[in-house]
Amino acid sequence: MPRILILGAGFGGLFAAKKLARVDADVIVVDRHNYHLFQPLLYQVATAGLPPSDIAWPIRSILSRQKNTSVLLDEVVDIDVGRREVILQNESVAFDYLIVATGSTHSYFGHEDWATIAPGLKSIDDATHIRRRILTAFERAEMTENDEEKKRLLRFVIVGGGPTGVELAGTIAELAHHTLAADFRRIDPRSATITLVEAGPRLLPHLHESLSDYARQSLQRLGVEVRLGTPVSHCDEEGVTIDGDRIATATVIWAAGVAASPVGRWLDEEIDNAGRIIVRPDLSISSDRNIFVIGDAALVRGAAGAPVPGIAPAAKQQGRFVADVIAKRIAGKPAAQTFHYRHAGHLATIGRRSAVIEFSHYKMKGWLAWWIWGIAHIYFLVGVPSPLLISIRWLWEYITYGRGARLITGGEQSD
Repeated sequence: MPRILILGAGFGGLFAAKKLARVDADVIVVDRHNYHLFQPLLYQVATAGLPPSDIAWPIRSILSRQKNTSVLLDEVVDIDVGRREVILQNESVAFDYLIVATGSTHSYFGHEDWATIAPGLKSIDDATHIRRRILTAFERAEMTENDEEKKRLLRFVIVGGGPTGVELAGTIAELAHHTLAADFRRIDPRSATITLVEAGPRLLPHLHESLSDYARQSLQRLGVEVRLGTPVSHCDEEGVTIDGDRIATATVIWAAGVAASPVGRWLDEEIDNAGRIIVRPDLSISSDRNIFVIGDAALVRGAAGAPVPGIAPAAKQQGRFVADVIAKRIAGKPAAQTFHYRHAGHLATIGRRSAVIEFSHYKMKGWLAWWIWGIAHIYFLVGVPSPLLISIRWLWEYITYGRGARLITGGEQSD
């Protein structure tokens, strides 16, 4: 029986595994976490809107009904292409077909020493760490008598004007100006300053310019300071330097860039500037047609030659496509030679009352777009036990500005 090894249980890997449920093969899913994470809602955990259990579910539970599928909790060390073997931390696993869907990590553009000062948002650990830093900043501001230190503690800087940066800036502003407004006695949380920094000329550059302008204006109405065309030149524990301007802050959050996992080193394949492997039209690598790379780890070109965006719908489509190719090869049937991406649109939320949506021939913004954004995210939750429960929780937060996950947990680390 052929063995299909899937590295990573994100959107691409998980949807590939589910597509292979009825294939006569031994399917093995490897991930360093025991859960599948719905990354688009990580910012809600980071800003105390949702508990982690609302956006992550055990991989074994999701795949429990697939009798041909097993799960390994382990981490990839290397891949021996010649021997068709993946070296994990605890064992080595041979394969006949390999799907690499190991995702991406933060990119600091050569300033990796900033990582501990300006954490990014890619995992539950990242989200709870950022939540701890945000909430602890308010607690420390409540205790200090020094006005300058208080101002520094109540200054929050988000670097990167993509969807994550925009969503974080809007929700932190609402957290400070509404949710926490009555919780403190010696400080006024509404005096907090939230600054969103983008090196490019506009926010959400993948969207139409009118939607980018709307996002900027919406954030400014929430009290967010938006600084465009101003890259960060220095970052330390006391603050950041932006276009020569020194900003004292205790909390910097990085949302400026991503880099692929070490797939290029593992597979010894050509990569682009972001570390993504340049794959064939069928998403296989140049040296082995039975090894596929998908999601954020792959550079995939669309019909017009532009890279396929690194978003969840693209990863899902790639996972299903590769699984179908493998299934047909195993069955001795002709398989598709080229992956065709079907773009469903871009969505981004800006606080609790507005969002922007761009479909192929239609753009939407405002309150109705926010509700469509929420419905779309609930619809696409994978393995969630009760979408209705999450819907009710979100509605309650919308009405009350409440954020029930305001818990400071974990160690201090670099806070």
